[in-house]
Amino acid sequence: MSYSIDLSGRVAFVTGASSGLGAQFARTLACAGAAVVLAARRVDQLKDLRARIEGDGGDAHVLPLDVTDLTSIRAAVAHAETEVGSIDILVNNAGVSSTQRLADVTEEDFDYVFDTNVKGAFFTAQEVARRMLARARGAAPGTFTGGRIINISSTAGLRTLPQIGPYAMSKAAVIHMTKAMAQEWGRYEINVNAICPGYIDTEINHLHWDTEQGRKLVQMLPRKRVGKPEDLDALIVLLASSESHFINGAVIQADDGFAL
Repeated sequence: MSYSIDLSGRVAFVTGASSGLGAQFARTLACAGAAVVLAARRVDQLKDLRARIEGDGGDAHVLPLDVTDLTSIRAAVAHAETEVGSIDILVNNAGVSSTQRLADVTEEDFDYVFDTNVKGAFFTAQEVARRMLARARGAAPGTFTGGRIINISSTAGLRTLPQIGPYAMSKAAVIHMTKAMAQEWGRYEINVNAICPGYIDTEINHLHWDTEQGRKLVQMLPRKRVGKPEDLDALIVLLASSESHFINGAVIQADDGFAL
């Protein structure tokens, strides 16, 4: 017996889609049949990704988005719904980090991380959820078949890790934000869940794993390996689907057991 999930007819909005996990999430949702809105600041990279998705037979659209700018968030969401259709799925993926000891963190370092990872994630989810809520209440046109918001947190939000204190704190805030949203919006069939990836090999950190420090880190991991972006494919599709209707407020570790 086989089992498949079809996202045809659904619109997915993916932030931070220009590279890394965001790009992989977008490709995966498009392969599952969703019309995907690619949103990030690096529009040229989004256009390249759109070409790859369309080359594989998928449906992708490009929008500039700076999640630290509320005007940009509102404009991108409004444009997406006008151009593509009502957003059914939000993958709240945009994120940044900085590396230093806590004693060396400046106000600029702190604001850089929290403005994107917490404030940006919150107001993006809020803007999308307001539209979902209006449809759920019958106050806006369009058939509402349930909303899905997937916040991308991190294993760092579940355990302390050295030299990335503000990042870890911001991802812990995303976890609590997810639970608050799930509790308030769940009654309207808007399911909000969080994924906490562990160490994943992407173009941003790929060279690090061949350094002495990177090799030492790998040896500290439970199964002496880092993940691949596609290791999260099944999870993102499940949480985006109607089949996940009974999953709300979940914080799912996808870290090979690192946070145990």
